[in-house]
Amino acid sequence: MLFTGIHHVSINVSNTETALGFYRDVLGMALLDRPDFGFGGAWLDAGGGRQVHLIEAIVPPDRGQHIAFEVDDIVATVSALRSAGVDVPEPRVVPDRPIRQTFVSDPDGNRIEFTQP
Repeated sequence: MLFTGIHHVSINVSNTETALGFYRDVLGMALLDRPDFGFGGAWLDAGGGRQVHLIEAIVPPDRGQHIAFEVDDIVATVSALRSAGVDVPEPRVVPDRPIRQTFVSDPDGNRIEFTQP
């Protein structure tokens, strides 16, 4: 393998402040220092040394791409998201795997998976 792990993922958003209302305020990610690249965006701490980079740019159409966050308790996660006003379907079991998952969309329609092994 040529790499040691995932450092960050980038997600295109139409408005950084609106996106921060979801990623920072709802999901609880801490804002990190970000250089001035000459375009809007934000860097966020996703835990475990990983980051989510928001890039203010055209949001691509949904073709199944998504980012998945592992959670310890999917029921508690769903409850917290619903309490924050996020529309969350009931978690489902992945066939032939000991995994439960659910998906939500951020304000721009980017799909976010929450998965509990």
